[in-house]
Amino acid sequence: MEIFQTIQDYGHEQVVICSDKTSGLKAFIGIHNTTLGPALGGTRMWNYATDEEALIDVLRLSRGMTYKAAVAGLNLGGGKAVIVGNPHTDKNEALFRAFGRYIQSLHGRYITAEDVGTSVADMEWIKIETDYVTGVQSQGGSGDPSPVTAFGVYHGMKACAKFTYGSDSLSGRTIAMQGAGNVAKYLAAHLVKEGAKVIVSDIYNEKANKLADELGCTVVEPDKIMSIDCDIFSPNALGSIINEQTIPELKCAIVAGGANNQMKNEVTDGYLLKQRGINYAPDYVINAGGLMNVASEVVGYNQKAVLTSAEGIYGIVMNILTLANDQNIIPSEASNKIAEERIAKIGKIHNVYNSIPTIRGNK
Repeated sequence: MEIFQTIQDYGHEQVVICSDKTSGLKAFIGIHNTTLGPALGGTRMWNYATDEEALIDVLRLSRGMTYKAAVAGLNLGGGKAVIVGNPHTDKNEALFRAFGRYIQSLHGRYITAEDVGTSVADMEWIKIETDYVTGVQSQGGSGDPSPVTAFGVYHGMKACAKFTYGSDSLSGRTIAMQGAGNVAKYLAAHLVKEGAKVIVSDIYNEKANKLADELGCTVVEPDKIMSIDCDIFSPNALGSIINEQTIPELKCAIVAGGANNQMKNEVTDGYLLKQRGINYAPDYVINAGGLMNVASEVVGYNQKAVLTSAEGIYGIVMNILTLANDQNIIPSEASNKIAEERIAKIGKIHNVYNSIPTIRGNK
């Protein structure tokens, strides 16, 4: 792997390697583009098989955050961090405080938040060492962003229904949800309240069963969820679930969910969905509510304003699906185009614009 060439291919401004022998910290911070503002994105903790795998993940995720912030209309750039380790066994105060010191050394170019494998409690440890952290419970913080993420996904899903069926009502619709984590449980609550039939699965059976008991959902085994006959398939777990092997299994008209990087290959898989007549809400668009939530902390948290912004994902998704239909392209290409045009315009105003590569493969 040619590390510098790979970083350049992804279009990054900066990648920081974080290492602390005392605490066991091994991490990468990826700052993709700061044309619109400081890079904001969560810290993921995962037991990566190799350092190369961790680096590729932070590059993909941080570039995705650039597009997410741009298309959502936020004045933020794209960044992300990954900590190499088992989130169930390797966490400790020293590790997160050491990581917080690395964030502080960037003097605001990167602002972090929780992500897969990290929690609000972990962010509180980071906050001891730096103010450049969001999603905390302490004064001025917004806490867990999952409820707002789910609220945005819910409204994006309604937009997909409007575009596909002519009505945004989800009452009576069958929705197959893969994953029963934090975002999924709040999303399912909105869906059930509206009268949708929710079918859920999770690799951790106890999560799916708990959600079913609380909301009256139906539970199926994880290997069955993608072939369920439904109106909407909703990925809410880890990425790459939409690929050339799984797309033929789908029996739905819409794919819309809260997971990041749902497609293994954004372009080829997007066109496979298009060929099958399945409408897709780009993941980084429909799940932007969480970013809106933590972004609000940067200027002073206002929950009412955040929920209004998340509700606005409805209009953003409708615009993307309409543009994709009008130009005979896939939705992810339409959303990328909107994001890139905004970054280019603002960059020219700043007189510092350096074109970022148009996405042609994986985010």
